[in-house]
Amino acid sequence: MTYRDAPWYTPQKLGGANGMGVPPFKDIRRTYGFDEVAIVPGGVTTNPDQTNIDFTVDGHTLALPVLASAMDAVVSPQFAVALGRLGGLGVLNLEGVWTRYDDAAAILEQIAETPYEQVTPLLQKIYTAPIKPDLVSKRVEEIKSGGVTCSVAVTPQNTKALAPQAVEAGADLLVVQSTVTTARHISSSYRGLVFSELVEQIGVPVIVGNCVSTNVALELMETGIQGLLVGVGPGAACTSREVIGMGVPQVTATMDCAAAREEYLRRTGRYVSIITDGGIRTGGDVCKSFASGADAVMLGTPLAQTTEAPGRGANWGMATPHPALPRGTRIKVGTKGSLEQMLLGPSIVTDGTMNLMGALRVGMSLAGAFTLRDMQQAEIVYAPDIKSEGKIFQGLASR
Repeated sequence: MTYRDAPWYTPQKLGGANGMGVPPFKDIRRTYGFDEVAIVPGGVTTNPDQTNIDFTVDGHTLALPVLASAMDAVVSPQFAVALGRLGGLGVLNLEGVWTRYDDAAAILEQIAETPYEQVTPLLQKIYTAPIKPDLVSKRVEEIKSGGVTCSVAVTPQNTKALAPQAVEAGADLLVVQSTVTTARHISSSYRGLVFSELVEQIGVPVIVGNCVSTNVALELMETGIQGLLVGVGPGAACTSREVIGMGVPQVTATMDCAAAREEYLRRTGRYVSIITDGGIRTGGDVCKSFASGADAVMLGTPLAQTTEAPGRGANWGMATPHPALPRGTRIKVGTKGSLEQMLLGPSIVTDGTMNLMGALRVGMSLAGAFTLRDMQQAEIVYAPDIKSEGKIFQGLASR
């Protein structure tokens, strides 16, 4: 099945009529981001405290449907423990500073304080240090010692080297992540990672990303993975959309991958979780992610703004240190409050950027959704003025 076979697909001709009876070179379809849509209130409502926002992936149940991005400025072993105790899941980057440097905190401080025009060369230099096998095991053990579920992330090219060691040290879930991941990587120089073999051999649930299309999502699900990360380039610290022009707005990307999940479920009876990764700034974006079909969300910059985050008010994309083509940038995000405030409140701001789970529960209650699966059925409408309609005085008040 391709997106062209879906009942909602209505192609628009790129460039319009050419007046010569010549077929257009290709079709282009309308896609949607968070700011272009709104959730329609349900026909029934419920109390927020009656909603269930549990998220389960292959036997691991989280009280909060939140994964923290595998970004060095977001997840340290200590942060992963703090988030785990609140009910979420921190994903530690096994190819970052935490496994390259014994004193990673000093490295992070250096990155945060370096002037902007000098920081990319510094990052490129910092990430050339070799990964230390003993630190891979040590970081996993530090998270496990906190009594929480441990998740680690690797790139496809380093999975075979790092994943078995992490699992042996106690990792509970494995995330294999790159800018774009497919089930069919063609290379003339090496044999690529085969996800079906990895799933069979590794012994823990495997989440793979990133993906934005129905066909690719379906092929990845057929390899036996347990979860799929959705999003190419929407993150605040990512520049992939500028550098290589790739990406699909997150509402459409989530809906397309959710369509693959439903088709795969129909065919096999097996449910593969969809995790919207990137571009989420507010409680409204969180709610729209689930209404678009997500089972969980992965957050980066919102969590980088917490006091527990190791980045000291800064964040940078995972592809920022690339030696030849950096696809991320260091951004200054500041510190808003504690991790608990960010996720569970109380909020001290009115823009929806704190108490994200409280916002999710209220949104679900107004949509008449008792579970996240119910929330996936909420109606979404195209509403490009939804954030500006009637808000003139809010704009004036901020000046």
